[in-house]
Amino acid sequence: MGLVLLPLEKSSLSSLSEPAAAADCSAIMVGDRKRPAPFAGFSPDEERYSSDDESYSSDSDDSDDASEELDTVQADFAFYDPKPGDFHGVKLLLKTYLDSKPWDLTGFVDLILEQTTVGTVVKIADDEEDGEGNGADGSSTGGNDDLFGLISVLNLGRYSEHRCMKDLKDYLLAVCGDKDTKKKLKQMLGDKAPDVGLLVCRRFVNFPYELVPKMYESLFDEVSWATEDEPTQELRDSFRFKQYLMVVRVLERKTPAKQKAKNSTEEDEPIIYPKLEDEIFRELSSWSFTFPIRSEQSAQQEMKNYKEMGLVMAVKAEAIPKFRKKLEDLLSE
Repeated sequence: MGLVLLPLEKSSLSSLSEPAAAADCSAIMVGDRKRPAPFAGFSPDEERYSSDDESYSSDSDDSDDASEELDTVQADFAFYDPKPGDFHGVKLLLKTYLDSKPWDLTGFVDLILEQTTVGTVVKIADDEEDGEGNGADGSSTGGNDDLFGLISVLNLGRYSEHRCMKDLKDYLLAVCGDKDTKKKLKQMLGDKAPDVGLLVCRRFVNFPYELVPKMYESLFDEVSWATEDEPTQELRDSFRFKQYLMVVRVLERKTPAKQKAKNSTEEDEPIIYPKLEDEIFRELSSWSFTFPIRSEQSAQQEMKNYKEMGLVMAVKAEAIPKFRKKLEDLLSE
């Protein structure tokens, strides 16, 4: 029995705002490979997503006692270099990256998969897998169904002539409404593009949050190594980022604080960050802006006072050490 997972943007408020249950997680590097990280707390067969009512449901009407027995189940997650066999899984994670805009998503996925020295996909490890992949293309035998998360960074200047990057730039400039911010954005997408990394991190809602710091640690370590290990000076220089650009999503309260809806509570946050680390990035950003996106109205009562918004942020590379520290501190709270 397989599990159909819901992308991050279509989660309930409780899933968006709360990290996964505590667990003992680790991710280690062996040679050039990213190795399995044991995680106790999620079973891929424990729950199933129903597309009819946009909610998670158990496979049967288990009793409370039976549910308690399923609270902790061992599962192995592994970090891997991107491979061509990950195409459909990565494309699914990025399906709503630019909202509903028609763009060269296939080309964007290809760029991510072709850049194997910097970037990571996270899957449930195969118990019999030896870590090197058994598929014809060197990918995991688990296939796309096991892909739970993705993180990568692409140099905007290096890939500027690709249609997907042109589509991305046109989209961002079109949704930026503030004149001064648009000027800064245009510079990042133009003259400063060779020094800018487009940071992409996508994962499903039931991805264990304990692994998130490991994803970023892996990414920024690989960026550092690439500045020394890439075969040409041009490639090494392409990873010497001065700034990072991020396109993410947040939930904004529809009613201002002074005009709260009747069903709203004092605990209602003005902004909810589905990916908690995005709040840290925004605190450290040089500038940011939000823009409306097309999203289906959620049937969840908790979300009725919120609207989904796109968020674009620019973060200087010199702020990344502070980000990593804050992310570790957030997890330890």
